[in-house]
Amino acid sequence: MYHAKTWKKKVTLFLAILWPIMVTQISFYAMNLVDTMMSGRVGTNDLAGVAIGSSLWMPIFTGINGILLAVTPVVAQLIGRGQRDQISYTVIQALYLSILLALAVVLGGVFLLDPVLSIMNVEPAVYHIAFHYLIGLSIGIIPLFAANVLRYFFDAQGYTRITMVITVLAVPFNVLLNYGFIFGKFGLPALGGIGAGYATAITYWIILLLSIWMTFKIDVIRYYQLFVMWVVPSWKAWRELLSIGIPIGLSIFFEASIFSVVTLLIGMMFTTITVAAHQVALSFTSLIFMIPLSISMALTIVVGFSVGAERLRAARQYSKLGVLGGIGIMAIGAVFLYFFREQIAFLYTEDREVVLLASQFFIIAIFYQLSDAAQAGLQGVLRGYKDVKIPFITAFISYWIIGIPSGYLLAAFTDLGPFGFWIGIILGLTCAALGFLVRMQIIQKRTANSNL
Repeated sequence: MYHAKTWKKKVTLFLAILWPIMVTQISFYAMNLVDTMMSGRVGTNDLAGVAIGSSLWMPIFTGINGILLAVTPVVAQLIGRGQRDQISYTVIQALYLSILLALAVVLGGVFLLDPVLSIMNVEPAVYHIAFHYLIGLSIGIIPLFAANVLRYFFDAQGYTRITMVITVLAVPFNVLLNYGFIFGKFGLPALGGIGAGYATAITYWIILLLSIWMTFKIDVIRYYQLFVMWVVPSWKAWRELLSIGIPIGLSIFFEASIFSVVTLLIGMMFTTITVAAHQVALSFTSLIFMIPLSISMALTIVVGFSVGAERLRAARQYSKLGVLGGIGIMAIGAVFLYFFREQIAFLYTEDREVVLLASQFFIIAIFYQLSDAAQAGLQGVLRGYKDVKIPFITAFISYWIIGIPSGYLLAAFTDLGPFGFWIGIILGLTCAALGFLVRMQIIQKRTANSNL
């Protein structure tokens, strides 16, 4: 990381940090996609079981991962202030915290998994696959969360290529392990969809081992002596991380969970064709969302680095660059999505009725993606300032007080039908973006005044 002085150098630095994050995010998304696609080749029950298991796991994963994301702004600001001697202590404490959080998730699963699946009232075969898929996946929760701490430690210093290399190396292992455990290849048992859980868990261990290896292999990382110099666990350090991380995690959880809730409500209120079309549109737009999500993470790094060094003008310039750039990229993507919406839908299904309905969802998705890009970028900026509590409240109100209720009312009591839910999502995301914009302006003005 370095302090770029001109706009050209700022753009160059930002892109250098951004593109490896984007490759990493797409690679992680590809792992989940491989689980679903390969399980679907076994049978409908396996596909449904893995889909249900994934839908239960993803909100939990994104929420806990959001808590650990606190490592990025904390480390970035320490680097900006030149306090590198405190970074090792922070990262080790975050590793301790990640293990505790992982154990809490596993313990929660022991008591809650069976009741939750029972409430869903799925077929016995689907229940069995979803239950044991998640049991297999649980073996990899501790290494996943620990690896994410190391990832945010690498990223905060601008070394985003490290995680990119690790993830790209892990994806082929994930594909081969899925192939082996699902279909019984390479001498492994044929577990069907359940095997996807074990394959993904082993992949998480591979990612952690590669991440640890990098801490010894790379000179600039070896300087911190992680896994060599240990410190006593500290509740005070955990409290600092949690005070930043919990609001981030809840904000991400609130956004991620609205899509799960909408899917559930559409399934209760409309036909299977509608659900399939909704899933097609949601799957592809989730892939596209990796772009603004990556921009958001890059913004947290460069803004946090600049704020830590009290280069507040640079922080504001990065904010404009990232937020407006993200909206611009998604606007270009919207044009592509509009003209090729049917061709994209045909990649998922050959059912003409599903394709036509998904095409209509895609048109509405164009507008929601612009709002999503704006709110994601603005949240990334605010995290760089370590401002997370008010954004958390804003996210809750926007998504759950405005988005979901308005979507339900439009879907249930107007001719919009299922499209009403997506319009509700647009309203929620737009309100969040406006709230984050106002908050960013307040924080930037307050920070500038405090440094006069």
